[in-house]
Amino acid sequence: MARILVVDDDPFNRDVLSRRLQHHGHGVDVAEGGAQALQAAQDTAYDLVLLDIMMPGMDGHQVLSAFKDHDRLAQVPVMMISALEDTDTVVRCLSSGAEDYLTKPFNPHILRARVDSALARKRLRDMEQQHARSLERELEIGRQIQLGFLPAELPHVEGWQVAARFRPARQVAGDFYDLFPVPGAGLGVVIADVCDKGVGAALYMALFRSLLRSGAIRGPSASVDPASTVLGAMSQTNDYIATVHERANMFATVFFGILDPGDGQLTYVNAGHDPPMVLGDGGVRARLGPTAPALGLSNGAGMHVQTMRLAPGDTLFAYTDGVVDAMGEGEPFGEARLLALLAAPSASAAALLDTVTDALEAHVGTTESFDDVTTVAVRRLSHA
Repeated sequence: MARILVVDDDPFNRDVLSRRLQHHGHGVDVAEGGAQALQAAQDTAYDLVLLDIMMPGMDGHQVLSAFKDHDRLAQVPVMMISALEDTDTVVRCLSSGAEDYLTKPFNPHILRARVDSALARKRLRDMEQQHARSLERELEIGRQIQLGFLPAELPHVEGWQVAARFRPARQVAGDFYDLFPVPGAGLGVVIADVCDKGVGAALYMALFRSLLRSGAIRGPSASVDPASTVLGAMSQTNDYIATVHERANMFATVFFGILDPGDGQLTYVNAGHDPPMVLGDGGVRARLGPTAPALGLSNGAGMHVQTMRLAPGDTLFAYTDGVVDAMGEGEPFGEARLLALLAAPSASAAALLDTVTDALEAHVGTTESFDDVTTVAVRRLSHA
């Protein structure tokens, strides 16, 4: 049974409509004019409103407009009723948001068919909205779970500054970063970008992150040799994804390094990721290019460990491709803009990332983001 509001200044029309709708099993309320109808609709949730056009005070067009301007009432279907049959009136009502148009005198069979059709469309819309809300809740739960895979707090390392920024394009993301102590070796620094977008990428993001961290912390050589630790964690992650999840064809570009806070030595493998940059006083001092293919492409892929020493004042800046690919007014942010920002002095690692983030937001403006954006900065202080 539906709840229907009949709005008509003519008591005879109200009575005829009410009795016929009640005969079909619907609950019916009546209103004599526009103001009364608006108040009734705010007090009661109606499934349908039958609204007369020609009424004193507020006519039907004004009432319909008031419904459509109201956040909740805009979702209530309104069927206009009138003795007028001219095309202009019908078009005006439908273009203003009316669900349907019914002429007087009422044919009982047409009335029932039109009402049943309007109610069926409303039920379908209600089901779609309920499904959308359910998906929204599930995505929000996924977003909260995914945030739990990112560091709740960045580690404090004497003599160093550490900062990170993470902006997903959707509620869940394929990008991730990690900064964590590796027992006996130093500070683990990870930034990665899983292929694809959305829920699938987010699930694999959690898998890649967990495999890398557990491989680094629990590896047999974690307390002995940073190179073995990095290589072991990356190789094990790659081989697991490539064999166990081969049919999914999922992969990730990953930069994973272990930093020795004492002497600034960075031991790393770059698996197909955008080369992180080492920034010095004169701008970009080095780029840490790929030393392995993206993880998950093939079992037993060759990997090479490289090292780079960060001198006092140097900053390691790592990012995902969402930075340079961010679109604004038809053009990407681009590497040239990024390099110009990195060449300018910054007060801290956090300030550097804020500068990049602000520039990206200004460039993108109101353009919808299509890729996740993640940045990480690790700066060695000039004086510990």
